[in-house]
Amino acid sequence: MMAAADTHCPYCALQCAMTLTATPGARLPVAVEGRDFPTNRGGLCRKGWTSTELLVAPDRLTAPLVRGADGDLHATTWDDALDLIASRIRAIQDESGRDAVGVFGGGGLTNEKAYQLGKFARIALRTSRIDYNGRFCMSSAAAAANRAFGLDRGLPFPLADLDTAETILLLGSNVGDTMPPFVSHLQGARARGGLIVVDPRRSTTARLTSDGAGLHVQPVPGSDLALLLGLTHVVLAERLHDADYLARRAHGLEALRRSVSMWWPERTEQATGVPAGAIRALARRLAASRSTYVLTGRGVEQHADGTDTATAAINLALLLGLPGTPGSGYGTLTGQGNGQGGREHGQKADQLPGYRRIDDPAARAHVAGVWGVDPAIIPGPGIPAVQLLQSSGRPGGVRALLVHGSNVVVSSPDAQSVRDALSRLELLVVSDFFLSETARVADVVLPVLQWAEEEGTMTNLEGRVLRRRRAVEPPAGARSELWILAELARRMAAPGSWDLEPSVVFDELARASAGGPADYSGLSHELLDTGVAAHWPYPAGGAGTPRLFAERFAHADGRARLVPVRSRGPETPRGTELSLVTGRLLEHYQSGAQTRRVAELVEAKPELVAQLHPATARDRGLADGDVVRLESPRGAVDARVGLSGDIRPDTVFLPFHFPDGASANLLTSARLDPVSSMPEFKHAVVTATRVPS
Repeated sequence: MMAAADTHCPYCALQCAMTLTATPGARLPVAVEGRDFPTNRGGLCRKGWTSTELLVAPDRLTAPLVRGADGDLHATTWDDALDLIASRIRAIQDESGRDAVGVFGGGGLTNEKAYQLGKFARIALRTSRIDYNGRFCMSSAAAAANRAFGLDRGLPFPLADLDTAETILLLGSNVGDTMPPFVSHLQGARARGGLIVVDPRRSTTARLTSDGAGLHVQPVPGSDLALLLGLTHVVLAERLHDADYLARRAHGLEALRRSVSMWWPERTEQATGVPAGAIRALARRLAASRSTYVLTGRGVEQHADGTDTATAAINLALLLGLPGTPGSGYGTLTGQGNGQGGREHGQKADQLPGYRRIDDPAARAHVAGVWGVDPAIIPGPGIPAVQLLQSSGRPGGVRALLVHGSNVVVSSPDAQSVRDALSRLELLVVSDFFLSETARVADVVLPVLQWAEEEGTMTNLEGRVLRRRRAVEPPAGARSELWILAELARRMAAPGSWDLEPSVVFDELARASAGGPADYSGLSHELLDTGVAAHWPYPAGGAGTPRLFAERFAHADGRARLVPVRSRGPETPRGTELSLVTGRLLEHYQSGAQTRRVAELVEAKPELVAQLHPATARDRGLADGDVVRLESPRGAVDARVGLSGDIRPDTVFLPFHFPDGASANLLTSARLDPVSSMPEFKHAVVTATRVPS
């Protein structure tokens, strides 16, 4: 055990800096202290302060498990477990082809593990069937940024740039609960009365706008695209746009102007419920401010029109001349801890390391050269996450699936259909450090390392590459995914090298990324250990890029694209139906597989609570603390009623951290965005009825 290790929090993409100090003889092996860093400034949230509790969780997995003939999981040796996996994979692929085996990754894996997992899929399994849970998180924002700017980095500027903003428009993100230290960067805008929060709930973040600190805009759920089109109409109709910036830096103004011509404020009010006067005032505030930022989050992106909604936000920002302008900008708030790096180095169905396209011959040749293989053996694009999961056990679908860093039976949309799909598999292998809900239904479970037990790198929401450092020794029996992948690759006689040392794997990643959009070729663990501010692209022989787009955008001509989009409107409730919105709680994270094992967090939020407006509850004979049954065409969930005037009467809110029959995703739809394949997580139509006591 090291005396002290500077590292970063295991949870969200803010990646708060912390120091772990050894505490010999104490219940917890290390103590947590917040470390001064530009993103968190020494602050941590409740999850960060309690993160080391997971290191002593009594149900930690320390031996491989294999499902026996009796239907139960039994401990076995590593050799037996890996031999079984390799032999089953070979048999399935011999019979049904390479694509009969799939891989599902995660946005919490280190860059090294994400890279090695993508490499393993492509040249050990030689399957195209790989995707990851970032498809459920950042795919719409990424698709929108790529088509507008030619490059996707969540925040194309350092987070600290927000400190001096006069106006910040925040759409679909409750940072007050999801990443509390972020709030310190909103204080300048609050002091100037310029924090504008768009959310159908009066969330923790929306409450920051009170007392003259800003404005809370509370639209009909799913109408964010219409609201952005209405704002764009006002900016153009009142000639509030930056004509000089657009002439120099963007294409498509006239087509955009035509596309929003029908979204006058009164029509926008009908679609969104936001008063026409407020729409005009908001557009004028954004245009008049000398320092304006537009930020989006999952609340507006996890929809079947999420790419178009993010695009509409980018269009608005471009009209105002924000991207690439000092003191202003557009960005999107990455959710998972390595959501940025996880999508840059090969986990996505259509990408190779360095954010390269897998169907680009030059990209294939470059990466194949680093891997020491013929480019012809690298498969082409695969299929996105929802299709990958739902293909399980179907003709032409995967027969075996390897899951790393994801709890898909809780976190996937239309969760019952995913549970059914996994049950059709002939082989489900899950690598995890606890027996998550997905691991419970696996055929083989492999125990892996936790964050404080490993070395590696993560890439935060600013595109800043950070060092994760080992503070404690892992329990005997747990192994790194790097070791697991190397052992499986050896058993399958895979080409290429399969190093176990994270710094060596990172060096290979850096070479593979060289010249790509996400170029890490100038970085190494050694350089990162100096504390350098390492925002990608960071080419060999160069320096980092904290602020993108200052001189040009990433399209060949250097200009951004204004992309016209149109609103089709969300599915609307009828009669007594309600709009369901889902999201996170301060105390929990993602599927809850980690935070539901921390006593302090569970005591604070122990069960699923449905937030309802008092008038909505009264109309249905519900009182605070009653049990309500919420039903959609996909399933039903029972939840405790929590009354609040902070939510619209036509809306119900559920957190998505709870498992089994309390999973909010039993209600959500697998309807997909046609561009990004993002599922419709954030909006469903449900009925609400009282469950007799």
